[in-house]
Amino acid sequence: MPAKPANPSSQDDSQLHWLTLYRAYGCGSVGSGRALDSAGGDIRLAVERVALAALGAAAIDRARVEAELDRQWLDDSGACLLNIQDPRYPPLLRRLAGAPFLLFVRGDADALWTPQLAIVGSRQGTAGGLATARDFAATFVSRGFAVVSGLAAGIDAAAHHGAIDAGGTTVAVLGTGLDRIYPARNADLARTIVEHGALVTEFPPRTPARKENFPRRNRIISGLSLGTLVVEASLGSGSLITARVAAEQGREVFAIPGSIHNPLAKGCHQLIRDGAKLVETAQEVIDELQPLVREWADTLGPLEARASIHKPATVRGHSLDDAEYQALRLALGHDPVALDALVERTGLTVPVLSSMLLRMELEGEVVANPGGTYSRCAG
Repeated sequence: MPAKPANPSSQDDSQLHWLTLYRAYGCGSVGSGRALDSAGGDIRLAVERVALAALGAAAIDRARVEAELDRQWLDDSGACLLNIQDPRYPPLLRRLAGAPFLLFVRGDADALWTPQLAIVGSRQGTAGGLATARDFAATFVSRGFAVVSGLAAGIDAAAHHGAIDAGGTTVAVLGTGLDRIYPARNADLARTIVEHGALVTEFPPRTPARKENFPRRNRIISGLSLGTLVVEASLGSGSLITARVAAEQGREVFAIPGSIHNPLAKGCHQLIRDGAKLVETAQEVIDELQPLVREWADTLGPLEARASIHKPATVRGHSLDDAEYQALRLALGHDPVALDALVERTGLTVPVLSSMLLRMELEGEVVANPGGTYSRCAG
């Protein structure tokens, strides 16, 4: 029997409940998450009973007004809302303690499922540092990774440009609402990123740039990523916060050394003294991450892409001999094939294919070509 179509009004009501609970707790993930847990994961009960009892009717009414405005903006802008229970929510980020309760996304939400590497650094990067960020980003996307950064001036912007110019995917994590691009001079870059990846934030529309927002943004940058690379950073730089959070999250941290006379190298040197891996080439980063990428492809790719919410840690991934891998081999040729074409040929989703292709690339079966296409290796 065909599945019964979803009721659009019930979907709208659910989205409004998520937004209302988030607004009621000041857009904080901890309070919202506790209320949802107290309601047994039922978002409607979390709003109508838990939050109402804790905060009062007036607070819920005020939150609902804001939530209605948020929902209207989402409808008008075409942006996407991912809640912590949504199967499209990025799996590495969901595993963090205090993971964002909601994510607002413009662009391709599937980009959040591509194995990601973060590149961060100074807003006043040197010419050499900017060139390094662009070059490393281009190499990373050529090997099947997406590049994540924070849309800031300097190293962040260079990393985004490097990924885009190489025909790859890039994700920008904002410290504002999606309707408030900061810095304003990167508005054109933000529009381009929407076409080549995604803008993502945990802050709802109408949220301006505030100093306290950016450490929260930084934990998302590192939380989405298998590893974080710091290109240039002074002592006390926000990039060092991102690196510290990445280490606390159990992610790899890499730093590029520089001249002892360059103040923007001092932060990187401090990270290296604290245990970050010194790297001089993009390939060194990729080599260090290969074991983690294989684990990601095995346990977070095909299986979690189909999971509704959480997946037990003991579940293993698919073997390279499974039927889906065989179907993908048949769909691939020695001529470059775009990901969209592989979706049509195999019937698999973009997140599933991304993880499978990356694993096959690491095993020497597939080549990731410039422009986001793939082909079988010769021989």
